[in-house]
Amino acid sequence: MSYKQIKWMILFIPTITVALWEYVRHQFLLPYISMDLGNWLTPVFVYIVSITLLTKLFQMLEKMQRELESARTDKAALEAKEQLARELHDGIAQSLFLLSVKAEKLEKDSANDPEQHNENILSICKTIHEVNRYVRQAIANLRQNPEGHPLAESRKSTLQHQILSMVRDIRTPIIVEWCLKDDHIENKEKVELLACVREALINMDKHAAASSGHIQADGLSHSWKIAITDNGKGFEGDPFAKKNKFGLRIMKERCSEMGWVMNMYRDNKQTVVEIRKGGAA
Repeated sequence: MSYKQIKWMILFIPTITVALWEYVRHQFLLPYISMDLGNWLTPVFVYIVSITLLTKLFQMLEKMQRELESARTDKAALEAKEQLARELHDGIAQSLFLLSVKAEKLEKDSANDPEQHNENILSICKTIHEVNRYVRQAIANLRQNPEGHPLAESRKSTLQHQILSMVRDIRTPIIVEWCLKDDHIENKEKVELLACVREALINMDKHAAASSGHIQADGLSHSWKIAITDNGKGFEGDPFAKKNKFGLRIMKERCSEMGWVMNMYRDNKQTVVEIRKGGAA
């Protein structure tokens, strides 16, 4: 019996029961059963039919719901595995292959061209950093509920909750003022934005030697700004021009691909990493 048939039977059985009882009562039982007694017997018969027939139908309906829930859960798990496999192939596997090619080239050029040798070393370091970023991103995606899960919408963390979760893993005390609503940001923007904020927090924790930090986000869908501030030791010159700052370069590349503007500067003895979309937020 199909799901639709069960629903229609649940709707029509009480109605048909009452109709049959009223027909039999008025046609054949009026000499034996009074009107008052017949009126009292009507809900009794409906209750008996509901207990016997409708209960079984409801059990069948609940069983179908459980099977559907299980199928959706299995599908969500399969989609999560496929997503992880795609990320491993597109990001980590390809980067490791590129790394092996660069290592072979490094071995060949080590004696012939010292300058090219140094550039190859920097290129390998950048590739290693990218692989590390891919791994962190894949782990972060696995920690989230898959989109296909039936409870994903109710359990899915907001951007603010995910930022707060990152902050808890950082040794530096950080104050978060998040006034940017999730519905103002597209799903792809959320992924890229979380990756950039994660990189900024890791840099703060590893290199800034800061005693406090601050994250502020506000704006609308077409125009928003996020500022990550710390009171650490800061930097000199252009941080994006330094050869060993691969994380910052990748952040800037991510922002450029999304059409955002990323700046990093010192303000009142504080380091500010600013990501901005559109005009002034």
